Amino acid sequence: MKLGAIVNVVDDASNPKAIARRAQVLASCGFESLWTAQAIGRGFMVHDPLMTLASAAAVTDDIMLGTAVLQVPLYHPLDLAHRVLCLKQMTGSRLILGVGAGSTEHDFSTFGRNYGERFKDFRRLMGELREIFDTGRLGSKDLSPWPQVVGPPKLFLGSWGKGVMRAAREYDGWIASAMYRSADDIEDTLRAYKQAGGKTSVVSTIRVHTKTDLGELRARLARFADMGFDHAVVVQTGDDPPAEAIRGLLG
Repeated sequence: MKLGAIVNVVDDASNPKAIARRAQVLASCGFESLWTAQAIGRGFMVHDPLMTLASAAAVTDDIMLGTAVLQVPLYHPLDLAHRVLCLKQMTGSRLILGVGAGSTEHDFSTFGRNYGERFKDFRRLMGELREIFDTGRLGSKDLSPWPQVVGPPKLFLGSWGKGVMRAAREYDGWIASAMYRSADDIEDTLRAYKQAGGKTSVVSTIRVHTKTDLGELRARLARFADMGFDHAVVVQTGDDPPAEAIRGLLG
């Protein structure tokens, strides 16, 4: 199992180089992927997920970059596709676009989006996004993308319930949030995902903070590895415990 980290949660907003510095530190410690989360209007601020990956791409060479996850119903499809196609040009084959319908009403009310319609909107918007990625167009609207970026990035679905089976059938991978689910629930769902033909699997949002017991975190990561996850993604604010100590928990 490979280890990644959420990179757009920083504790020093006065430092304009905080994202780039964090990306460089994590890459130098041997983390194999950098990811971004999305939260809006929840009483705190995190960096925009796509802008963050552009910054990380500029200071790293071969580390994988992904969103975990981007709430698609918050966007206009042409706007989002334009941003993603530009990011593909900056990242090459390193980009994973982790997408989801969203799970927190604050994000939707902040942007004036309909939270209750998010699943229906997500399915419609993903169909439109795939069309734009494949052709550069949506109806009469033409983004005129560079030929080198035409085509979808790797698409992972962050979801639970019926969405997990959809991830197995229609996406390149599945992202499971470890924020509120028990290990047993995550294991059962991963088993069902694989039995349905699912490919790559990511367990994300594994919280790390100053009081984290590294022995317990090592055991937790080992269990995720034993389950068969391909990637685990930690999220922390600050530099304690140090990134190299966290990376050292996986051989």
